[in-house]
Amino acid sequence: MSDKHATDPADSSPADADPSDAQNPAVVDPIAEIRRERDEFQDRLLRKTAEFDNYRKRIDRERREQADQAVVSLMQELLLVVDDFDRARTAGSGGETDPYRKGVELIYQKLNDLLRRRGVTAFESLGNDFDPNRHQAVVHESSPEHREGEVIGELQKGYMMGDRLLRPAMVKVAKA
Repeated sequence: MSDKHATDPADSSPADADPSDAQNPAVVDPIAEIRRERDEFQDRLLRKTAEFDNYRKRIDRERREQADQAVVSLMQELLLVVDDFDRARTAGSGGETDPYRKGVELIYQKLNDLLRRRGVTAFESLGNDFDPNRHQAVVHESSPEHREGEVIGELQKGYMMGDRLLRPAMVKVAKA
């Protein structure tokens, strides 16, 4: 018995689909669902990749900053030794102290070479205008032969490491 109106579900095509099925949320196209999931996973992958890239860059930057800070800290401590050698070099010289003085000069030169190789340089303050970004005023002195705010004495040298201030110069500043 053959019924022309009875159809086998396996023989039906999308064109034969009941139009009410398109509006029925329970009926979902499996290919569209897979594409939606693929797009969702692709988006999540891109976001996680970007987050990881930003994390890696931040960690690299923090490591460089820590390394720079360690170098700065070491150089600041080393500058105290350089100051002591400066004072020893300027101490009075006598006949018996010449070999001692030569030894101090040699050590002082080696320290200065080390600092120079690391990009540490002393900057000149005498005769320049007082700059609070580079100088620390420890004495103000009246001086008619100097202009207001001129550095007239340097009690301790200031040092730069590249563009970064390692230590401000301790200076004596003229006032009117």
